[in-house]
Amino acid sequence: MKVAVIGQGYVGLTISAFAGKYFEVIGFDNNQRIVDQLNLGISHIEGVDSDLLSKWIKAGRYRATTKGSDIEDAAIVVIAVPTPLTKDRQPDLAFIDAACKSIGENVKKPVLVINESTSFPGTLRNYIKPAIQKYSKSPVEHLYAISPERVDPGRGDYNQKNTPRLYAGLTPEASEKTRSFYSKFCDELVEVSSPEVAEAAKLFENTFRQVNIALVNEFAQIAHSLGISVYETLEAANTKPYGFMKFTPSAGVGGHCIPVDPTYLAAVAEKHGAPATFIRRANEVNLEMSKYVVDRVQADNGGSLQGKSVLVVGVAYKPNVADVRETAAELVIEHLRERGAVVSWHDDVVGSWNGEKSSPLSGADIAVVITKHEEVQVRDILASAPYVFDTTGKVVGAHGL
Repeated sequence: MKVAVIGQGYVGLTISAFAGKYFEVIGFDNNQRIVDQLNLGISHIEGVDSDLLSKWIKAGRYRATTKGSDIEDAAIVVIAVPTPLTKDRQPDLAFIDAACKSIGENVKKPVLVINESTSFPGTLRNYIKPAIQKYSKSPVEHLYAISPERVDPGRGDYNQKNTPRLYAGLTPEASEKTRSFYSKFCDELVEVSSPEVAEAAKLFENTFRQVNIALVNEFAQIAHSLGISVYETLEAANTKPYGFMKFTPSAGVGGHCIPVDPTYLAAVAEKHGAPATFIRRANEVNLEMSKYVVDRVQADNGGSLQGKSVLVVGVAYKPNVADVRETAAELVIEHLRERGAVVSWHDDVVGSWNGEKSSPLSGADIAVVITKHEEVQVRDILASAPYVFDTTGKVVGAHGL
């Protein structure tokens, strides 16, 4: 059976890699460079082994393409595209719409359409299904289901196989076929009563994290004003064996989920007349942490950053990955430059970003640690500048939150 996966990023390529053992997979992506690399067996996604990709290619079980016509004979089409925010931080379904257009224009027989992309409750029923029907040149009655992705880039202990997977179809037949598909490479499948429940659950998972990160970021500011260590306090609280889950402060939140998903939940809540003040405030707290960090650095350095060389250490949104989506480093750098600092950054994992390249880990007046990769030694960070401010809690001997 042929399966088409629209989008070959972190989510789509991991699905393609796991499904390739059991199905013939067509990986559709609009980026010709990525498609060309994938067809050479070169993975651009951490967690997807190039040797495994090459194995499926040689076995005729995987092929990447930019041609919409290549998905026309698939039996299952999985949508795995980004759902980012617009510049004014509103939900952006442009990628989902493009995926619906590709399906509508090219798939002319009934198939199972599964959405893995994160979006607000009602997206499958009220947006994806009507959009595909709109783009179809002739009426086709597809089956529709949702199974929200739970990919955590760079994580080694959980993957597509051992992470429980939620799913629900618009019809019992869609649910049954969705279970049959994922059961080939997923250990635990959890059916819920409707696609809206699955969509809402995914949003709430990451809203939970966003809110708790905001809480601990606000507490870090309170602890500093009280003259106590936020990290020691959190460790003390964590000795309670129930009713507490430890989160740690940072310069903000990044990645494709936590900074984004709560906004989708807030948007649909407000559309239905429900308050989302708590969620909105959590977003604000985490976005404002970058300014707080720069305020602290400026206060510790004579009240001015004008003309001072500042090295930002780590621009990836999390340790040991090259992903810079929604990284807190971007806002920190923006605030530093607004105050006249001469800013460079060091991150060998990322290498190049925003038209700039990673700078040496040395020679700065000030270093601000946003993300600490395992390969970067604490002694080298401390030696990179006379003053080091650490937002991670990992650089012992530095100033910090």
